[in-house]
Amino acid sequence: MQHSNQKRTTIFSIVICLLLCSAIPSVYASSDKILENIPVTEVSIFKDGHAFILHEGKMPTDKNGNVTFDYLPTPVLGTFWASSANPDAELTSVIAGTEIVTLENTALNITQLISANIGNKVVIKQHNTDQEIEGTIIAVPESSTEELERINPPNSDPVLPISSNFVLLQIPNGIKAVPLQQISEVTFPDKPSEKFTYKQFRNRLSLKLKWNKNKIKKQTMVNMTYVQKGLRWIPNYKIEIDGKGNAKVKLQATIVNELANLNDVTANLVIGVPQFAFKDQFDPISLQQTAAQLSAAFRYDARTPYALSRAIETQVAYSGYGGYGGGYGGGYGGRREESASLTIPPEIIGSQKHEDLFIFTLEHLTLKKGQTIVLPVTEFDLKYENVYKLNLPVVPPYHFYQHINSERQLQLIKMFRSPKPKHIIRFRNTSDYPITTAPVLILKDGKIISQAMTTYTPKGAKTDLEMSTAVDIEAKCFSEQTKFTPSAEKFNNSTYSRVDMLSEIEITNYKNKSVNLEVKNTILGIIDEVNPDAHTKKLGHGFEDWFEDDDIPFWWNWYNWPWWWYHVNTMAKAEWEIELKPDQKTELTINWHYFWR
Repeated sequence: MQHSNQKRTTIFSIVICLLLCSAIPSVYASSDKILENIPVTEVSIFKDGHAFILHEGKMPTDKNGNVTFDYLPTPVLGTFWASSANPDAELTSVIAGTEIVTLENTALNITQLISANIGNKVVIKQHNTDQEIEGTIIAVPESSTEELERINPPNSDPVLPISSNFVLLQIPNGIKAVPLQQISEVTFPDKPSEKFTYKQFRNRLSLKLKWNKNKIKKQTMVNMTYVQKGLRWIPNYKIEIDGKGNAKVKLQATIVNELANLNDVTANLVIGVPQFAFKDQFDPISLQQTAAQLSAAFRYDARTPYALSRAIETQVAYSGYGGYGGGYGGGYGGRREESASLTIPPEIIGSQKHEDLFIFTLEHLTLKKGQTIVLPVTEFDLKYENVYKLNLPVVPPYHFYQHINSERQLQLIKMFRSPKPKHIIRFRNTSDYPITTAPVLILKDGKIISQAMTTYTPKGAKTDLEMSTAVDIEAKCFSEQTKFTPSAEKFNNSTYSRVDMLSEIEITNYKNKSVNLEVKNTILGIIDEVNPDAHTKKLGHGFEDWFEDDDIPFWWNWYNWPWWWYHVNTMAKAEWEIELKPDQKTELTINWHYFWR
C-alpha cells in the first residue's frame, strides 16, 4: 500500500513538472538576437548643442522584409525623416514602440547561475545545514507575459515575466522545490554554462517596407535623419601678434559628445545657428521619453556659453585598454584589436558657405558618447592696428543723487572721475572665413597677453579685441552745474526747470609713443556745444531708442524714473578721434542741459 502511494506521488510530481515546464517561455530554449543599430555616417554640429544626424547603412530584414533598429532617437519636433535607398523597397511607414526582448549576460549570482544551467546536474547545500541535495535542474518557474496580460485589466501597460523564488530539482524520489534564498553553495559535476538569458523592455524603431514583385532581400540600404540636442562644438582662437601689425590666427574646435557613439564619421562644424522653432519639444517618434540630462555645456541657462562642467580633456582615437566609457576598448574593460577606422586621425578637408551658414568639414571623426576632443580647424594671417578706447560712463542728472544713499553716491563719483582707457587691437577680416563668437587667447613672443572674446565678423568686416587697461593713459572727468532756469519748459500743462551742465574730460598720454584714442561720452540730456569738434548724435525720445548697442547702466534701476522724463529729455552721444603724442595732455568739454520738475 505504501509502495502504491509512493508511485502515485511520483507520477503526480512528474505531471506537475510537465505542466510547469510547459509554462516556461522559450527564452530558456533560445534567445532573440538584438538587431544592430544603424550606423551614424555624418553629423552637422552647431554651437548651441544641436546636431543634424544622418544614419545610413545596409541593414538586415525580417521575414516580412522590414527593418528594425535597436535605437530610438529623441529628435526635435518635425525634424525626423526616414527613407529607403533601395528602389525595390518603398518605405510605407515608421513605427516606434516598446518591445520585450531576450538578452544574454554573464551570471553574477547563484540565482542567475542556476537559471543558466537548466538540465544540468548539481549538488546544492542550504544555509544552516550540512545536508546536500543532488539532482538535475528542471526549471526556475515564471509567469509569462501572456499569463500576466490575461489577468491584468484590458489596455494595461505591458509587463515583464515574473520569476519564482524557488528552483525545481529532479531528485531520485521525485521533484523537489528549493527556495533560492536558502541556497548557500552549488557544485556542478560538469563545467557549467556561465551565460543566462533574461527579458527586458527595449525601444525599437521599425521601418515598414513594400517590396516590388516579392523581391525581399536579406539586407537593404536605409537611412534616417533628425535634429537632436547632445552634440556641440565650441570654437576657440589663438592669435599671435608680432608688435608690427601682423597676426597669425589659429582656430581649434572642442567637440563635446553626449549623444551617441561616432565611428569614422564625417562631421560638419557649422558657424551660425539655424532657427529651430520647436527645439523644446520632442517628436512623438521618441515615444515622449524624457531627454537625457546633459551637462552644463548644453544648458541655455549657463552663466557663459563656454562654461563646461569639467576640464576639457583631449581624447583621440586609439586602440587598447578601455574601461566603462573610456578609451576605445571593448565592453567591461577588455581589449579590442586594432582596426583601420580607429587609427585614422580626424582631418579637416575643406570649408564652404551654405546660405547663412559657414561649414568646416571634418573627415574620419571617431568619438564615443561621453568623450570630448580638441582638434585644429584652420589658420590664417591678418593685419591689425593698435587702438585705444575711452568709453566714459553714462552720467546721471544732478538731481538723481538726491534719491540715492551716500554710499551709492560715492560709488558713482569714483567711477565717473577716473574712467579707464582700454588697449584694443583692431582687425579687418581678410581671411576666407567668417570669425565666429568665441574665446580668444592673445600672445606675443610666446607669452600670454590677454584673453578676450571675438564677436561674429564676416569676411571684409572689422572687429575689436580688448587687450588690457591702458595704465599709461590717464583720464579724469569733472561735471558741474553752470546754470539753473526755473519754468523754462512747459509740457502737458506742467512746467519744467532747465539745468545747464558742463562736463570736462582731461586726458594725458604717459607712453613714450603716440597713440590713437577714440573717446565716447553718452549723456542723459541735450548737447549744446562740444570742444573740440566731435561727432554728435541725438538718440531720440522714448526708452526703447536709448542706449543703442550699449548696456543699460547698472545704476539705472536705483531710481523710479517719472513718466515725464522720457518726454522732455533725450539722450545724446559725442565721439572724438584724437592723436596724443608722448606726454601730451588734451581737454574735451561738453555743454549740455536737461529738464527737471
